[in-house]
Amino acid sequence: MHPFISIEKQNLEKMRSHTEFILTPITNILDDVVAASSGIGNGIETFPLYDYVMQSVFIKMTGFQEQKMKCVSWELATINFDYRRTLLGNEDKLGECSSYSDKNKIYKRLLENILKYEQSFDIETINTSTILNDTVNFVKTEFKNTNLSIWAQASFNEFSRTIKTLIKPGHFMKEDAKGSNNLFVNVLQDKYEVLYKHRNRIAHNTQSYQQNLPTLKTLMSEDYRYENYFIYFSILILIDKVFIELYKKYLSAIEYNV
Repeated sequence: MHPFISIEKQNLEKMRSHTEFILTPITNILDDVVAASSGIGNGIETFPLYDYVMQSVFIKMTGFQEQKMKCVSWELATINFDYRRTLLGNEDKLGECSSYSDKNKIYKRLLENILKYEQSFDIETINTSTILNDTVNFVKTEFKNTNLSIWAQASFNEFSRTIKTLIKPGHFMKEDAKGSNNLFVNVLQDKYEVLYKHRNRIAHNTQSYQQNLPTLKTLMSEDYRYENYFIYFSILILIDKVFIELYKKYLSAIEYNV
């Protein structure tokens, strides 16, 4: 019998406050902004609102996800005392949990803790195609014929046309050459870095002293095509769905094995 089994069972009750938040989908934020902006109209006089609205919802989503990552880490530490020492000792050196590196560390820890309590768990049982299709279909359906997609019609059309070539089921939750399972493979990590840089630009207002329009060199770069809010939203939703799915597996594992 595990020496801390009675304490672990008591700690299961303490997890309930964060569990509800962890299982709350990030898509709720997009539901709110679509509903809130529906009465504005889509005349030309409303177009200046686009940047303010999209930046606001984007930062709200990244902040929501940062807090969720921290809650996942702490909930793992609530049950697993070895990981608690790692977390409090800052061995993983987690920052704000917004960078890909931080998210991948938490992803790996979550997998480790699932396997700790359910050794038969196989990550291949999680259908990445379903997760991706649900993500893409949600964004397309959520924004179709709304003022948000009308304000950025070119970006929305580009997203709809290219998203399934930019992100594929084999781009996430896969093993690398060393046999380590990662949240993203390199090609999707690169796209996340574009998102992360944009998050930092908005959060720290670094655009305040820069040119309002991109240079021709910027427009020609491969990364510029990824500077698209609908792609950003899709990546954040994808991450959220992965963590919700894995956290459900974790809850199931500890419920029957602690």
